[in-house]
This record gives sequence, C-alpha cells and structure tokens, in this order.
Amino acid sequence: MSASNIFAGERLRGTAASVLPLAVILLAWEAVCRAGLVAPTLLPAPSVVLLRWIALLPDPDFLHHVAQTMIRLLSGFAIALAAGVSIGLLASRGGGGLLEPVIRVLAPIPKIALYPAFVLIFGFDHASKIALVVADAVFPILLATFHGARSVEPKLLWSAWAAGASRRATIFTVVLPSALPSILTGCKIALLISCVTVFLAEMISSTDGLGHLLIRSARSFRIVDMFVPLVTISTIGLLLNAALVAVRNRLLVGHGNHR
Repeated sequence: MSASNIFAGERLRGTAASVLPLAVILLAWEAVCRAGLVAPTLLPAPSVVLLRWIALLPDPDFLHHVAQTMIRLLSGFAIALAAGVSIGLLASRGGGGLLEPVIRVLAPIPKIALYPAFVLIFGFDHASKIALVVADAVFPILLATFHGARSVEPKLLWSAWAAGASRRATIFTVVLPSALPSILTGCKIALLISCVTVFLAEMISSTDGLGHLLIRSARSFRIVDMFVPLVTISTIGLLLNAALVAVRNRLLVGHGNHR
C-alpha cells in the first residue's frame, strides 16, 4: 500500500471519528422528537430545522442577516489577527515582562460585559460589535504568537545575526516562520470565539444579523426559526475552520507533522 493511500485512510478514519458523535446526537434527538417524548413546540426535530433552513437559504432577508454577521465576524477577526501577531512578535523580543501582567488582568474579564461600553463609544452599528470581537479574539492569537516566537531555536537567531540580518529582517525571515504553527493554532481558537462573540452581540443589541434573527424569532414564538440562526452560525464556523485548516496545511508543508 502506498504512502498516499495510508494517509488518505488515516484522514478518512479521523473524519469519521469526528463526525460520529455528532451523528449519534442528531439521530437520538430525531428519535426523541419522532417518538413524541418532547413537544415539537418546545424542541423541533433536526430534520424539520434542516428543511426550514434549506427553504430560507434563497430568501434575500435571510441572506442579508447572514451577510451582516459575516462582515462583523471577519472584520473583527482580521483586526484581531493583525493586532495579536504584531503585539505578540514585538513583546517576544523583550517586552514579555510588560505584557504578562496586562494579560493577567484583562484576559479573565468576560468581554461581553464590556459591550455596553463599546456601544457608548462606537454606537449601535457595526463598529461596536467588531470591537467586541477584536477584544475577545485578540488574546488567543497574541498569546500563541508570543509563545511561538519565544520558542524559536537560538541557533536560528544566531545564524541570522551572523549573516548580518537586521532586527526587522530576523523577525520576518526567522521568528515569524518558526512561530507560524503556534500562530495558526491560536487563529483556530480565535475564529471560534469570534463566531460566538458576534452572535451574542447581535442578540443583545442589533437590528440585523443572525443573533438578532434568533431573538426576533423567539419573540414571535417561531421555535423552528429560532434554530435556523444556530445552524447557520455553526455552518459558518465549520466552513471557516475548514478554510483555515486548508491554509494551515498549505503553509506548514515544511514544518513536518503539524496536524
């Protein structure tokens, strides 16, 4: 058996192992609903939610809400990525003593509690929600970058300095590539946090977006429609995570076993 076949088999088994628990939960949920053990007005069957979700996909109003959530999510994540990597790299070159106490104070604070302050500063539009996503997503990326950059092998730094590389060149040619696996792991965590944060912000204060759509459905007692935004944000998270994994695998070809 070739190495490619072995690798494909391992990937297939890994995918099956990750999908199986979710499939079991959905089948059990469907069985409970079909058996009438739970009133459909309280908990609709997954098949009912799926059919409703498919029916809403072409709806312009629904797509508008999806687009607003995506704009906030991706904007916040992009800013958090740029800020987290920049601060993490700079701090790793000598500012760790200043960074650590700041993180210890700020990281444990539930960022959703800061949302009223963000609304007062930035208003009710996109900016306050994007700011909240940034505040929540920046820490995993910052910490991952910091620790990844600090773990660079000293001999690589010495080789760069011996070759006459400047501080800036060393960061971009040695430190950043070496820290890349850690940074991308932090990005995966930050991406999931971004999905949760933007959804909560839209539930609290918004006139559009998937979080607002859930609250609007709840106020109208449309239980099936309440689950549609949840399915949608979950699907968005899965697709973005898959895209990030694809980018990670492509970028880390030279880093050996990075899965």
